[in-house]
Amino acid sequence: MADHSPAFIALVAEARQRIREVAAADLTRTLASQRGARLIDVREESEYRAGHVRGAEWLGKGIIERDIEKAVPDKDTPLFLYCGGGYRSALAADNLQKMGYRQVWSIDGGWRALQELLPTES
Repeated sequence: MADHSPAFIALVAEARQRIREVAAADLTRTLASQRGARLIDVREESEYRAGHVRGAEWLGKGIIERDIEKAVPDKDTPLFLYCGGGYRSALAADNLQKMGYRQVWSIDGGWRALQELLPTES
């Protein structure tokens, strides 16, 4: 795990109080139970190009708030977000909820856990 600043850790901890998270190990089962669910990789585009979960869409943390309404106009669509370890995805989930999205989850463990559990592609 990268060293994160105390202020960043505090920001993520605050966001996690307002969002839902799903463990990476439970993602396959959870996705199967959510009709129309979308899996979104919020890492940097270069990280996504280097490897991502098969079928995941890219909407990086730097653009997701700007582009989400065009990419996913239905605010009832189940959205499952992941990043490297679950920090950026927690912040993105918090912001999407503030924008009116009602079914948003951050995947705890992120890419580091998912690549061991699900098929990947680059």
